[in-house]
Amino acid sequence: MKERKGLGSIIVFYAIAILFRFLAVKTNLLDFTDNEFIKILLRGIGPAIGALVSVKLFNIPLNLSLKGKYSNVLLPLLVFWILPVILIGTVSYIQQGQFPLVLLFTVLVYGLLEEIGWRGFLQEQLKDLPQLQSIIIIAVLWFIWHLNFEFTTSNMIFLGILFLGTWGIGKVYSNNYSLLAVAGFHSLNNFFRNGLHQTELILIAVLLIIWIGFIIIYGRNSKKINPNQIDL
Repeated sequence: MKERKGLGSIIVFYAIAILFRFLAVKTNLLDFTDNEFIKILLRGIGPAIGALVSVKLFNIPLNLSLKGKYSNVLLPLLVFWILPVILIGTVSYIQQGQFPLVLLFTVLVYGLLEEIGWRGFLQEQLKDLPQLQSIIIIAVLWFIWHLNFEFTTSNMIFLGILFLGTWGIGKVYSNNYSLLAVAGFHSLNNFFRNGLHQTELILIAVLLIIWIGFIIIYGRNSKKINPNQIDL
């Protein structure tokens, strides 16, 4: 019964996630607004809605947390959200004369909406599976969710990135259970809409070094916490 309940919750979650994604990217439903930031958020809202509906429908004791194991929500907010906004925004201002504040925070919120589903819900539902099996399932479902099935080199590279991201972001979530943290990692690629060049790669490397170092140092000074004991 428990296994059927778990499978049922995943099916409902994914069906809702796919439905919202399809409506957002394959129909004209978003033509009601000219606001590009709203459109970005609506393209990524499906996993969050799917997760919340499944949790409610199947009465799943899932504790989603912005701060995770950190002492307060301000800490991951500063490290994983404010820092990249300041760093990337400053470089953008120096190079282009623009500080894309709204866009950067929109990308982060988009990442948060996705991560509520992929890590906060799906990874937790699959945690009893062998790690490799869980990674394969999440990465494949994540790839299909994007509804881009062209057999191109860039798409295959993207699939590889999703496998790497599923493993890496999954490790981060298992370490601190902070949705703010995994949203930051998720957004690293999405920050740069015009492709990855030398400057963008340097920014990604700098942020990864800072973030991984922070996680390691903080982890040494804190006890391992059960995610079900974490408050929002």
